[in-house]
Amino acid sequence: MITLRGNLRGEGFRAALAADGRKTAGRADRDAGKNGGRKGKGLNLKGRHFLKLLDYTPEEITYLLDLAASFKEKKKRGELTEYFRGRNVALIFEKTSTRTRCSFEVAAHDLGMGTTYLDPAGSQIGKKESIADTARVLGRMYDGIEYRGYGQEIVEELAKYAGVPVWNGLTNEFHPTQMLADLLTIREHFGHLKGIKLTYMGDARYNMGNSLMVACAKMGMHFTACTTEEFFPAAGLVEECRRLAEESGGSVTLEEDAMKGTKDVDVVCTDVWVSMGEPDEVWGSRIKALSSYQVNREIMENAGEKAVFMHCLPAFHDLNTKIGKEKGEKFGFTELEVTGEVFESPASIVFDEAENRMHTIKAVMAATLGMEG
Repeated sequence: MITLRGNLRGEGFRAALAADGRKTAGRADRDAGKNGGRKGKGLNLKGRHFLKLLDYTPEEITYLLDLAASFKEKKKRGELTEYFRGRNVALIFEKTSTRTRCSFEVAAHDLGMGTTYLDPAGSQIGKKESIADTARVLGRMYDGIEYRGYGQEIVEELAKYAGVPVWNGLTNEFHPTQMLADLLTIREHFGHLKGIKLTYMGDARYNMGNSLMVACAKMGMHFTACTTEEFFPAAGLVEECRRLAEESGGSVTLEEDAMKGTKDVDVVCTDVWVSMGEPDEVWGSRIKALSSYQVNREIMENAGEKAVFMHCLPAFHDLNTKIGKEKGEKFGFTELEVTGEVFESPASIVFDEAENRMHTIKAVMAATLGMEG
């Protein structure tokens, strides 16, 4: 999901690379690990923030995926997982969302926790009250804080002052909870992650392009950003991910040719080309620049029979929404980043991906609040 506000190559991006995500929250969880936690892998993420995958090792990411898979099985069997009964979490949404909000609320409820949803009008964060002050207030009342909004520097500052685990539900620069869902979905479909070839098509400068590149580099996968040079990820992050990929056995490629970039790949991903609220001139220029990178039948056939299609949603694959109809009529399209044919095809696993948001978010909250596994 693209979000826009502030300098994506400036303060927020530098803060994301410089921040030490391994600092633990100051307030110890009192008894979370005692209620249903199971030992075995020796990983302890209690008190950790979840701000970006750059902060986590491949082993820690795998642990979270395994925990999510376990929660998913328990959910299907109807087993209760109320390990954190009596706890409460705050959900700060400067940008509204369907999947992220529902995933956090259902996951928290399944873990026995209460939630407080703070939408753009529901708090004074950044308006009448500083981020640091907001963090210190909420940290005295809640056991964890989710933030979905704009610059990465905001969620990093929340984490610095909150004293409880802070979880990134999306910023301009990174979308780590979406990445866990994507990795779990890919692993479920192919049975493994290492060696998987994944191509991201479209505007790769923001949270989805950045985060998929990091995820692939961490997990030994082969990532390609397939777009024009103008929309490549920031050079500093590309360099960092290439270093990580050398260690994991993966790779990072930047490719402008759509057919070369999708030839014989396992996964084709995309996201909306234009963020909500952007002016019409951006819509016009972005559609013109990225039309060659639409995911359609030709692209999927080029990828091969085994290839799957993924999208974080929502998608402009038809005109059955108010904004889609309005912009489609204005700019002359019926489909944008993906065709309806691909979106509704057997190759599309977007709804498995959407469901897995909840299971992986549950794993993140449980692990960082103190559940051992």
